[in-house]
Amino acid sequence: MRFNFKIIVSIVGLLLIINGLFMILCLPFSIYFNEGDWKALLVSGLLTYAVGFTTWFRYKDSKEKELKKKDGYLIVTLGWVVMSAFGALPFLFSGAIPNYTDAFFETISGFSTTGASILTDIESVPKGILFWRSLTQWIGGMGIIVLTVAILPLLGIGGMQLFVAEAPGISPDKLKPRIQATAKRLWYVYVSLTILETVLLMLGGMSFYDAINHSLTTMATGGFSTKNSSAAEFSPYIQYVLIFFMFMAGTSFTLNYFLFKGKLRNIWKNEEFRYYGVITLVFSALAAITLYFTTDKGTEEVIREALFQVVSVITTTGYASADYLQWSPFLIFMILILMFIGGSAGSTSGGVKIVRHVILLKNSLLELKRQLHPSAILPVRFNGKAVAQNITYHVLAFIFIYLSIFAIGTFVIAATGMDFESSIGAVATSLGNIGPGLGTVGPVSNFADIPMVSKWILAFLMLLGRLELFTVLMLFTPFFWKKV
Repeated sequence: MRFNFKIIVSIVGLLLIINGLFMILCLPFSIYFNEGDWKALLVSGLLTYAVGFTTWFRYKDSKEKELKKKDGYLIVTLGWVVMSAFGALPFLFSGAIPNYTDAFFETISGFSTTGASILTDIESVPKGILFWRSLTQWIGGMGIIVLTVAILPLLGIGGMQLFVAEAPGISPDKLKPRIQATAKRLWYVYVSLTILETVLLMLGGMSFYDAINHSLTTMATGGFSTKNSSAAEFSPYIQYVLIFFMFMAGTSFTLNYFLFKGKLRNIWKNEEFRYYGVITLVFSALAAITLYFTTDKGTEEVIREALFQVVSVITTTGYASADYLQWSPFLIFMILILMFIGGSAGSTSGGVKIVRHVILLKNSLLELKRQLHPSAILPVRFNGKAVAQNITYHVLAFIFIYLSIFAIGTFVIAATGMDFESSIGAVATSLGNIGPGLGTVGPVSNFADIPMVSKWILAFLMLLGRLELFTVLMLFTPFFWKKV
């Protein structure tokens, strides 16, 4: 199978065009607050747009319009890297982050919706640049690739291969037969929830600027905040609003679409959603009970604090309403477990995803029955249907590779000079796209002082986690590049 490099370069150029336009979209905030960052945004936006337009225009008339599966994987990975490389320019040109390594780390943390930051004083960053920082997460949340899929048919290019490579979860759950219609409906839900959250946050006393920033990063399950103390800065009402929308963002957007259509029965029938709800409630209850007996806080406060941090971690949003490293060792270990669970497939959250854990658990239990009844055919069932054996194999392979990368990553990061606890936390939070970790990269700290080589390694792990391992890892295999 040969690659269609002309169309690949053309589409990456189109992504840069969109990237540049989003940068320019930040200018109104820069001009309104008059903090001198408008030049950096304008130059970065125009430069990104110019490079994107040149490459897109140069190859847009390629005769071959059909995208193969290999093309899709290459476009997604290459697109994410190139967007992050150019997305770092506003930080660099404005002087907000003068070091390119740090600027790239902050940018890919945004696009991958990880939320790990090197900024030590967020509130001193110019407002336009800070809005761009939040916007990178919103763009990455649903995937700029899916947005591009919605308009590619206008160029005569099919986009199914892109959606397969980008869509979170095991496989894309198409709401309509055509992928273009699916992408449009996903973005309709995404934008609508963002607007609704902005309104509710403003009703709680947030300024429009803070409200729109937090809505962008909540729906992306990214967790970038405009405040140094993150969500701890705000009132209980605002924290409850954030909890609700974090939970919604961690839910499959297919189910969010059903909610918009009033099809509540379809939501409750979904097995993954039931597990998602039960796991969230059980872990929140455990945390609340433990906090109640180990701190002197009131009942409402411990319930809110426990619910907020559990939802924040399981959805991989990464907002902090408290320093969970000050909790008991039992709760810190519980937080670490949540880092490996993740939200629902088809959501903007990262992590392993609940559906994979469910299939792994069911297959493990069935394996015991198979030992007693070796001739019996006992398929794994999910949502009342038998799961294809290749899907089960995929799940087993994914979890094995995920844990292997976590172990190897921890070993490598520790070798760069970080302590063991911080290495575990940094790798777990980067691979799971969560944000705060453990040790020196916990919720009241950041990644500013970790070694430079560690930042590049963690940036790679963020990309791996965002694109669910296989999309990126396949590019490092010799058979991927063979002409078949």
